[in-house]
Amino acid sequence: MKAFLCKEFGPVESHTVEEIEDPVAGPGQIVVDIKATGISFPDVLIVQGLYQFKPPFPFSPGSEISGVVSSVGEGVTLHKEGDRVMGSIGSGGLREKGVYLEQQLMPLPDSMDFNTAAGFPLNYGTTYHAFKQRGELKEGQSVLVLGAGGGLGITAIHIAKAMGAKVIAAASSQEKIDLCKKEGADEGIIYERDMDRDLQKKFSDEIKELTGGGVDMIYDLVGGDYAEPALRAIARHGKYLVIGFTAGIPKMPLNLTLLKECQIVGVFWGQFAAVDHAENAQNFKELFELHAQGKIKPFVTETYSLEDSAKAIKTLEDRKVLGKVVVNME
Repeated sequence: MKAFLCKEFGPVESHTVEEIEDPVAGPGQIVVDIKATGISFPDVLIVQGLYQFKPPFPFSPGSEISGVVSSVGEGVTLHKEGDRVMGSIGSGGLREKGVYLEQQLMPLPDSMDFNTAAGFPLNYGTTYHAFKQRGELKEGQSVLVLGAGGGLGITAIHIAKAMGAKVIAAASSQEKIDLCKKEGADEGIIYERDMDRDLQKKFSDEIKELTGGGVDMIYDLVGGDYAEPALRAIARHGKYLVIGFTAGIPKMPLNLTLLKECQIVGVFWGQFAAVDHAENAQNFKELFELHAQGKIKPFVTETYSLEDSAKAIKTLEDRKVLGKVVVNME
């Protein structure tokens, strides 16, 4: 079988597709014929050794998969040969076949195709956990989504709107804002890639103007120079959800939390999913229901072949992505 392999840490372009042996299911494991693999920003970091999780070499990046079970190991009870499955697997998805613990995967609903499913677990699992458990988002509240034009940002728009919020999308181009509004955002703000103090103040003022003085909740997946001006525009008792740091880890002035009586709240869905199994399963039950009802409509904007895996990951590194990127094995 073919696999996109990382044998040592290095630039995205330095890794290649190679022929390797087919995997064999051990006790408690299943082998999946992978149909599609979702690409996320952690894949950019993990192949360069910049991510907090470092798999042993050689490994394949790709943290989300969908496919069909081809064989099961001893003691497996959750899945059987021929089942359609999907899941978040940490790494190991950019290959034609993969072997995983049965608990890492879940049944793929009939309402969802393989490409959609491959881009679903990480983004929608993270975002639903963020708004439901960590933010406790209420109908009628306002939400600012930073980095709204990418796959995770679009997901935040979908979920927030499904929960009855007013959504302000912030992104780096008019093209991205247009996409965000098409996907349900009520308002949009274009920010500059490099922000000095004047541009940061302008950004804060725009947020306040669109929210009548302050935004109730901030969904931040970028960090960097955008974090502080967003926090300065938060409403009293607001919640700042820390999702990720694609633009770098910011230094936040904690005096603002005192002045606003606001909360900075971390969101680590991977840990939540690993520890709170039942609550995570309930989240996905609700997400699948929202999808079946047409209240959330995930979509894939770019599809690549396995041979072009490096190109797929590179689009995220270069921030050229509008929506979700998937590598399709078929």
